[in-house]
Amino acid sequence: MTAALRTEGLSKRFGGLAAVSGVSLALPVGARHALIGPNGAGKTTLINLLTGVLAPSEGDVFLGDERITALQPHKRVKRGLARTFQINTLFPGLTVAESVALAILERKGLGGRWFNPASGYREEVDEAISILASLKLERDADTRTAELAYGRQRLVEIALALAARPKILLLDEPAAGIPSRESVDVFEAIASLPRDVTILFIEHDMGLVFRFAERITVLVGGRMLTEGTPAEIAGNPEVKAVYLGEAAVG
Repeated sequence: MTAALRTEGLSKRFGGLAAVSGVSLALPVGARHALIGPNGAGKTTLINLLTGVLAPSEGDVFLGDERITALQPHKRVKRGLARTFQINTLFPGLTVAESVALAILERKGLGGRWFNPASGYREEVDEAISILASLKLERDADTRTAELAYGRQRLVEIALALAARPKILLLDEPAAGIPSRESVDVFEAIASLPRDVTILFIEHDMGLVFRFAERITVLVGGRMLTEGTPAEIAGNPEVKAVYLGEAAVG
């Protein structure tokens, strides 16, 4: 079966520093896959390689059967590869519905025509409301994003990514900076997304990882230490020694 997203021997060096070394990863369609590891393990660097923000020193990235190693980031988005960031990037002056509608217009190549009130784009607004409903954000549709609690803002960022109609959604610490009760809400919304969306996420909170991930890859020093189910990872002595037993998770 063709993987939704895979890498072959992916590596990235910065001078003499090997940030990512020989990572071969395969995500089937519909995966709920976590990427964990200590501070400096190369997690965000790997996400940047997948999205094209960084060019690899070696190796390849494939979206389905297509080799996308040299493809520019915006073209990867057009192919169905979307991401969120550790720090959210929103439109603070727009309402939640307007923000998502604008992202939909960008997907359609109409973003430069955002001159009229949102009512002039009924189809896009309806789609935006549908996306918000999938994340339980519809009650915030008419609220300015700057006025939302931080956890709700993180959900809006995921809604903006979903506006691109991604096949693959890469989430870089979606619960970062969110109180624990709100972070569960964020992950429950992520877990409820349709199974035709493949999800790879970085997360520090191991409780969230073991609750929501179906498979986990452990990076240490830029290399894959192991991969397995949450039960396999929790019971792996090497993982416990280098990661799970640490006081601080990175």
